[in-house]
Amino acid sequence: MRVAVAKYPIGMPADFDAFARRQAACLAEAKALGARIAVLPEYLSLELAAGFATEVRSDLHASLAALQPLRQAWCDLYRRLARELDLHIVPGSFLLEVSEGRYRNRADWFAPDGLHGWQDKLQLTGYEKSSGVIEPGDALHGFDCNGHRVGIAVCYDVEFPLPVRAQYEAGVRLLLVPSCTDTAAGATRVRVGCLARALENRFFVAQAVTAGEAAWSPALDVNTGEATLYAPMDHGFPADGVLAATHGETLWACHELDLSALERSRESAQVANDRDWPAQLAAPLRPWEEAMPRPLADGMPELDQVPETA
Repeated sequence: MRVAVAKYPIGMPADFDAFARRQAACLAEAKALGARIAVLPEYLSLELAAGFATEVRSDLHASLAALQPLRQAWCDLYRRLARELDLHIVPGSFLLEVSEGRYRNRADWFAPDGLHGWQDKLQLTGYEKSSGVIEPGDALHGFDCNGHRVGIAVCYDVEFPLPVRAQYEAGVRLLLVPSCTDTAAGATRVRVGCLARALENRFFVAQAVTAGEAAWSPALDVNTGEATLYAPMDHGFPADGVLAATHGETLWACHELDLSALERSRESAQVANDRDWPAQLAAPLRPWEEAMPRPLADGMPELDQVPETA
């Protein structure tokens, strides 16, 4: 199953039609690379705010409210592109109003057969909490592609092992991570989270990122990181866990993922964290005890009584 992840430069589309034309062109490129799944980055819907008046696009609350009438057009666009391109599409995320003035960061899943699912972001960053209007999701979902189970962790969510472990135990062997980070530290945290989840669960992780600068947007102002596909760091996979990554202005990183190789590699694995995971829960560790100096042996002084050497 070939998967493509985008390093998507944030633009300034004049209106929804201009945005839709760019999406069609970008996803057609992923299809030309042979992709079966294409992943765009978190907060992609906020690019649409570029077409709003300056006082709206420069204000997060006003931008979110102004985006809501475009929700149906957003869904129709990706539903059509999934069908026309015969492609499973995760179009980043849309900040969707779920109650008056309250929004969830929702990553949609559009399948070629018309299926539409989603995964809401579960853990909020400091920025999202401080907005006062974004709330966390409350459920995990999974999706099927070519007979394989696929999950989504929206950016910060990939830094938390237990929800991702629950996805693994539900059969997920490919985790898609639409992300958006504005500092080198943030990009590193998400990258390390992706590597750690690939290691722990012996599965593939595919991360999309935003790129470039968008000074007009309070949420998309600066963007860092590389779109990357990760694998377990063991026999049969790259030693650094990186299958493919973007560089420079490359839009897509794309790689063929052999999900059956995950099970085969267990037989010769140096370690199998996914298999050994229950061992850490098998019995409680003894409470920590302060180390006390003790005699080294019969007739030997305690450590604190040994004379210093010259």
